[in-house]
Amino acid sequence: MIQGGQRLEGRITVEGNKNAALPLMAACLLTDQACVLTNVPRIRDVDVMAALLADLGAEIDGIGTSTLHIRCATVTKDEPDAALVGRLRGSVLLIGPLLARRGRARLAAPGGDFPTRRTLATHIQALAAMGARLADGPGPTFEAPDGLKPTSIYLEEASVTGTETALLAAAAAPGVTDLRHAACEPHVVEVCRFLETLGAGIEGAGSSTIRVHGGARLGGGSHRLNGDYLEAGSWGVVAAVTRGAVEVAGARGEDLEPLTSVLQRMRVQCRLDGDLLRVEPSVPAGLGRLATGLWPGFPSDFVSLIAVLATQAAGRTLIHDWMYELRLFALEQLSGMGADFFLCDPHRIIVTGPTRLRGRSLDGRDLRSGMALIAAALAADGESAVRPLETVERGYARVVENLESLGARVARAD
Repeated sequence: MIQGGQRLEGRITVEGNKNAALPLMAACLLTDQACVLTNVPRIRDVDVMAALLADLGAEIDGIGTSTLHIRCATVTKDEPDAALVGRLRGSVLLIGPLLARRGRARLAAPGGDFPTRRTLATHIQALAAMGARLADGPGPTFEAPDGLKPTSIYLEEASVTGTETALLAAAAAPGVTDLRHAACEPHVVEVCRFLETLGAGIEGAGSSTIRVHGGARLGGGSHRLNGDYLEAGSWGVVAAVTRGAVEVAGARGEDLEPLTSVLQRMRVQCRLDGDLLRVEPSVPAGLGRLATGLWPGFPSDFVSLIAVLATQAAGRTLIHDWMYELRLFALEQLSGMGADFFLCDPHRIIVTGPTRLRGRSLDGRDLRSGMALIAAALAADGESAVRPLETVERGYARVVENLESLGARVARAD
């Protein structure tokens, strides 16, 4: 429950990147030695991945804290718990390690946001190129009885999780694997760095061509996760929507630049000082046109939040998200709050502002649009209910507590 109209002020610190935590945890399955991950975000998705690893035989200490000790001395089965898989899109990252350790992996339909839109095509392409074959089964079933093979492959899509699946499999394939049209996001680089720590050779991390020298017996290792720039940027937009003054610590400034450059174009007073994002009270302006792009372009994950900010900005903003149409459909609820939205097609929306928003009941249909709806409720007159909160808590740690610390009038409903 959110009572809108309150300017947010204060400082918060974000934890590690959710999109790095899940593949790093999956990478621990590649070795029988102990691994330690620190600055792990305390979120629901991490808890689900930990439960999946434990179900496969891993020993895990520190669940619910920011430090995880993981050891997969033995992998007891090749089929992760179907109920857990159905709650987590990132469960697909287990396929490569399971093929490496067991020669087989059977997965139920992965859950998470937009499960019907996010296919396994890139994952299947990469694994097939490395010698895995699809077998008959009720869900995706892969077999590599003769082990994974090194390859040279052009990924049909620069998919983040598809690239990570290929990296994890390539680390176990004896020889050199070249991945072209690879994703370049900071969390993909983190996966490369951790694999290097475990003993794999990696060249080209952060570029569209990555070379993996795999097949060595991987050992243990430690890694501290970088701060979650998507969460930090979300809090920056929340501050701008409420015309507040907020400092966000913990994320690297270079990772935040694709967002802060857009905020500055919208005349939001913000600046980066090392790993500190400062947002000052501002009167935002319309953006004109904004299109998402592959990293380091503007991330699709920020589209919903920028659309909400555009409702409070003077002028018109056309937002084009060529990746995911369902995020824009989720924002249609803002019309009922008084926003001036025109949905051109599943990928483009025109927002005209500023408009006074009215509180109402809102449905957080995915992680990022759920946080955007919280931002809209904070800017609205009156009371709003955003549900289910669990959707947002999949990727944002202590969201209610952080809002309270910034002065928002919020309460968790039973």
